[in-house]
Amino acid sequence: MNDVRKIVKEPSAILRPFAVSLAAFLFLVPMLVHAQEFDLLIKNGQVIDTKNGIDSKMDIAIRGGKIAKISKDISAGQSAKVIDAKGYLVTPGLINIHTHVFVGSKPNTFADGVLSVSPDDFSFRSGITTVVDAGTSGWRNFPQFKKQVIDQSKTRILSFLNIFGAGLTGEWPALTGFPGIDDIDAASMSDMIREYPGLIVGIVIGHYHGKEWIPFDKGIQVANDRKVPILVECLLPELPYEKILERLRPGDIVTHAYQDVAARKPVPNDKRKTLVDEKGSVQPFILEARNKGVLFDVGHGGAGFWFSQAIPAVKQGFLPDSFGMDLHRFSMNSGMKDMLDIMSKFLAMGMSVNDIIARATWLPAKSIQQFGLGHLSEGAVADIAILNIEKGNFGFIDSAGFKLGGDQKFQAVLTIRDGKVVWDLNGIAAREYGKAR
Repeated sequence: MNDVRKIVKEPSAILRPFAVSLAAFLFLVPMLVHAQEFDLLIKNGQVIDTKNGIDSKMDIAIRGGKIAKISKDISAGQSAKVIDAKGYLVTPGLINIHTHVFVGSKPNTFADGVLSVSPDDFSFRSGITTVVDAGTSGWRNFPQFKKQVIDQSKTRILSFLNIFGAGLTGEWPALTGFPGIDDIDAASMSDMIREYPGLIVGIVIGHYHGKEWIPFDKGIQVANDRKVPILVECLLPELPYEKILERLRPGDIVTHAYQDVAARKPVPNDKRKTLVDEKGSVQPFILEARNKGVLFDVGHGGAGFWFSQAIPAVKQGFLPDSFGMDLHRFSMNSGMKDMLDIMSKFLAMGMSVNDIIARATWLPAKSIQQFGLGHLSEGAVADIAILNIEKGNFGFIDSAGFKLGGDQKFQAVLTIRDGKVVWDLNGIAAREYGKAR
């Protein structure tokens, strides 16, 4: 009876054992949470990271959108989610330095128009996490491009600024109506690049039919001032190719490198030249430019890539520095297909997998001075592509409609942007239906 009275007077005596258990549990919770210190773990993949010289089976752990650890073996118990990448390549997110993504509602034009495309529709499914718009906007309409497209997209979008203030506002296919040299304002261009450092990565000179060198004089002036590269796009028929390359500086970029201008519909007074000559040899002035440090981008597009140029060039060791797609409404369903298809073409032409991955990741990142991208260093943003090299009977098409056969083809299995899965082809990051969760 005395014991009963004691319990009634001191109810804590009953609860004390439970309180001790609760305290022990609360003490262990931080330890349990700490045991899963990573958000996502990619195990067993063949990691290729050009910047860090890695080509081996490694595990990659992600925390807070960053790469937290890369090691030979990281315990699966340390991560809240585990992806088995056995049999696949694990690379930095791919970088496409030539797109036109200032999409809008204006007909027959690129800037704020229907000829551009929405980047999220095409990027992640190809392993691409970063695209660079190739001068669709100029200093007059870049703020609109930023608000309308860049800020609304999950894909990281950077931009070259067009030498002309209004950007690519001419109408397709005649390419008439593009601004003239009176729309070049060096001070306004420089101010716009200064206002958006790291977002505007360079200047585009292209789609120009004049004989004057003013676009180059002003463009180089601003590029030197802001310390950014120049991308020479296309349609400069009245300016000799050799002279253009002489003016370019180390680190400047020429796109549509493997275009056969002689095979395209000629334009009056066309002074453009091909990469290789009639005998199939890379032209000496091209080699001089490369030795100087000028970079050459594929810029495939719908009409910018010929096997007649690329195959002999690759055989002579003249490899591209990047796999720019020249993505727009008309090129996306052409022989180009996507960036992985371009990479597969060069695989079929004899390029090594490592050389191809380098030119899809770290080398283009360096070319646009984005040194935080294109690699898998600890602390870097967790932009990652998991790729498969399919075996089979494939055909690859150039801009002339010719086919090159191949028995291997790149495929994007999974894409991670800022530590989050944004494309999962076969559900390797998904939970199995019907199994315990």
